[in-house]
This record gives sequence, C-alpha cells and structure tokens, in this order.
Amino acid sequence: MGPDHRRVRRLRELAADNSGTRRRWTNRPLPLLDALADYRAKNRYGFTPPGHRQGRGTDDRVLEVLGREPFLDDVLASGGLDDRRTSNQYLKHAEDLMTEAVGAKMAWFSTCGS
Repeated sequence: MGPDHRRVRRLRELAADNSGTRRRWTNRPLPLLDALADYRAKNRYGFTPPGHRQGRGTDDRVLEVLGREPFLDDVLASGGLDDRRTSNQYLKHAEDLMTEAVGAKMAWFSTCGS
C-alpha cells in the first residue's frame, strides 16, 4: 500500500467517531479518493489543464510556500480521472453515495476545478 492509499485509509479513520451514524459510513467506498490515489501512484503527466502539471510547472517561489502537495490532486476529471461520458464511474459512484448519505433524491459534484 503506497503513501496515498495510507492517506485514504486515514481519512476513513477520521470519518469514524462514537456516533453510529458516522461509523456506518467508515467502511464505505471512497471512489474519488481511491481514484486520486491510483492516479498519483501512476505518476502520470497530464497534457490537459491545469497547467501546473501536478506541481511540476509551478513557480519555485509558490512551491517554497505551499509545497507540491496541494497540486497533486488538482486533476481534470476528463482525460484524467473520470467524467460523465468516458467514465470509470468513480464520480457517479461518489454522487450515489452522497445521495444516500444525505437522504437526497440526487447529488452532483462540481467537476469544474478546485
């Protein structure tokens, strides 16, 4: 299990507390976080926006202040992680889980950037 998968596991742990409501969601899939961890593990170089290329194209002065970490998960859904037309269904699965979690009829996540 790589470092990014450890981060996903930690997020699952943080979601758990003593209330039964939150605990029942702890072992649920985290499709977008898992997909991002897989994307990072492949160390891909995207030829789509954003132009910083997961921090590779970021000005050194910015990296000095922020580090590279904030840029690693800033990827496009289309041509990168997932989207609604050429899909691995990560986004739809996450939206379905959110719909169930909040008792809504449907949920959509914005895929317009960070």
